[in-house]
Amino acid sequence: AEVAFVTGFPAFTARRMIRKLLEAEPKTRVVMLAREKFAADAAGFREGMGPARRRRLDLLIGDVTHMHLGLAGDEYRRLTEEVTRVYHLASIYYLGAERRAIEQVNVGGTRNVLELAEEAKGLRRLLHFSTCHVSGDRRGVVMEDELELGQRFRNPYEETKYEAERLVRGRMGRLPITVVRPGIIVGDSKTGEIDRFDGPYYLMVLIVASPVRIRLPLPGRGSAPLHVVPIDYVIDAAHLLARDDRAASRTFHLVDPCPLGGCHLYDLVAKHAERQLPRHGAFPVRLARALLKIPGLERLGRAPLAFLESLDHQVFYNSRGTLDLLAGSEIACPPFDAYVDNLIRYVREVHETRKQKFADEVFDPLD
Repeated sequence: AEVAFVTGFPAFTARRMIRKLLEAEPKTRVVMLAREKFAADAAGFREGMGPARRRRLDLLIGDVTHMHLGLAGDEYRRLTEEVTRVYHLASIYYLGAERRAIEQVNVGGTRNVLELAEEAKGLRRLLHFSTCHVSGDRRGVVMEDELELGQRFRNPYEETKYEAERLVRGRMGRLPITVVRPGIIVGDSKTGEIDRFDGPYYLMVLIVASPVRIRLPLPGRGSAPLHVVPIDYVIDAAHLLARDDRAASRTFHLVDPCPLGGCHLYDLVAKHAERQLPRHGAFPVRLARALLKIPGLERLGRAPLAFLESLDHQVFYNSRGTLDLLAGSEIACPPFDAYVDNLIRYVREVHETRKQKFADEVFDPLD
């Protein structure tokens, strides 16, 4: 029987991957790792499953930053004896976090998961969740097999995910590893569901929640591709690749193969939200950077600024390998205009039900 080990709870991606494994693989036992502070949340998540799936979902309390993942000796030993696939999703991507914490989780946690993989006697695959942003400040076309090309990094998240991927690639010669690099993850293409509003949602929320007659000014020209990708496509594609023998020792971009430019994407948001089209290029990103340093606004600048800069970053992520291996399956990234209505509907539902706390929930990502 297969035993799948998943790190990263309570992140939305980890929750979705756990559910995918339980739904798609009725004979697989899933083991999820959660830190002590999230133990109650993890227990509640498990209890929310139906009886049959709950019996196949085990909970371990530990920490990827600790030796042996913070598990007791017998727990760790049993895991190395039984696990057949490891899904490493644990990561800190919130740019407001301290660099030391980001390094501990993104680099140190990956190192510890690799040690587990090396000790796992029946390991069939280690799926490592990286990010397209390991390309840093590179421009032009980025291929899936490229990593170290002298790029610079705009924040600790990009740099530490790059360092983590270097560690993983260094073990590809002796471990069955697959690396996936998602783009900017947005909500479910069918339901719009997402766990928090950050990244592209900062501007989306402003447009959707603005008065009908207001034409919002947006920073930058917005001509660069905006690499958004729905969570359901990311999870479905990653799950398939983790079980495909051809995907071992390879890296895959999980992106929209035909990404829209930022200006086109936000025009669609405004059109479907029945709002005035934004005024693009109303002020440069450099001005936005200065404004976000003003006292009272600096708390908004930690996460949004990196996203605002991406609106003028001309880079395209080639996904030929991904498309080749997904060919023949029913898994394909839908175009943005096919699911933008669902994203807007979900944003509006949250806005209507949580008006009093809305601003804080939008601009204060969860721990």
